[in-house]
Amino acid sequence: MSCFESLKEKGYRLTPQRMMVLEALHQAEGHITAPEIYGRVRVKYPWVNKSTIYRTLELLKELDLVTETELGGDKLYYHHADKGHHHHLVCQKCGRTIDLDESLLTPLEDTLRRKYHFQADLRHLAIHGHCLRCQG
Repeated sequence: MSCFESLKEKGYRLTPQRMMVLEALHQAEGHITAPEIYGRVRVKYPWVNKSTIYRTLELLKELDLVTETELGGDKLYYHHADKGHHHHLVCQKCGRTIDLDESLLTPLEDTLRRKYHFQADLRHLAIHGHCLRCQG
């Protein structure tokens, strides 16, 4: 089911702004910030309001159509959920981001569930530390 169908099925209208935000997320190579989404939408829809972009992202996040990740630098990054779950190692010194395979966190998720009776949401995670180049 497409994200457009998901919105309609859950009783939300497909406004031009929502469609353009989803389009910007879909067309992004990787992660994208809200200001970048705003810039892309504004090219096609110049009268769009920044608050509309943020409200739309919040709605899409609530509906699990988009993931939000803090990759450092006090910015939130968004990723279309259809593009799959993955995780990141983020160097706090140089800012380098390394993609981490989701299966590596399965043992952690299992341990949290079994030992702590905690259901972790590990769909999109950033782990901060220092890369090999910056460890010296």
